[in-house]
Amino acid sequence: MTTGVYDKLITNKKKGLKQVAVLVDPDKLNDVGFEEIASNIHDAGVDFVFIGGSLLSTDNLANCIKIIKEVTDVPTIIFPGSPLQIDGSADAILFLSLISGRNPELLIGSHVIAAPYLKKTNLEILPTGYMLIDSGKPTTASYMSNSLPIPHNKSDIAVCTAMAGEMLGMKIIYMDGGSGASNVISEKMITAVKSNIDLPLIVGGGINTVEKAISCTEAGADLIVVGNATEKNPYFINEVTASIKAKSSSEVSSNIES
Repeated sequence: MTTGVYDKLITNKKKGLKQVAVLVDPDKLNDVGFEEIASNIHDAGVDFVFIGGSLLSTDNLANCIKIIKEVTDVPTIIFPGSPLQIDGSADAILFLSLISGRNPELLIGSHVIAAPYLKKTNLEILPTGYMLIDSGKPTTASYMSNSLPIPHNKSDIAVCTAMAGEMLGMKIIYMDGGSGASNVISEKMITAVKSNIDLPLIVGGGINTVEKAISCTEAGADLIVVGNATEKNPYFINEVTASIKAKSSSEVSSNIES
């Protein structure tokens, strides 16, 4: 079953409209928290909700999805940290292959385990080339994946990795500094990767100000992901989405007029 998540991502990319996703970690909120962030997501006009984490120690995933879908019609996408993070009530799942690392379990091993379960759901499967980028400090993602992130200043490695992912048939490239990243991915690296692939480019990690969000989209990100900053300031969702949408729409209008 196709829910149109990828179609929406592609359509907006072709129009030049930048998009925003909010990452919700089911471990970090209770039911009241899920309702509050879902309400903010609904009011802000966010494009997607990513749900998941590198390490989940509770069974809140299903309830998190349920509450968010009750409050808003924004598409819910599972951002899995393991094959255990599967729930058919979401709209889609990022089928992540950690192409920046050399851990075979995260290149194909976990996918083999997850495939028969995913086959029984109606989830829209989104094959995604996932690239961890050094963010200035160790993150849960880098530790749990048992892999070295791509160095912050090695744009050439990032470019070749993204190109390989595209050639292998990935539909999305996701560059991530990891949850709680100290540094946002550099504009130079984002631009270099964007210039060498035709796929939608997602960028996340360390985006904790409106200025950083805008710099990522101006550098070439089609979709930015914010997470930790929204936990500290719930209204950051509204601020960053309004700024990205206004600037993006203005630029598209200017291009049409010219």
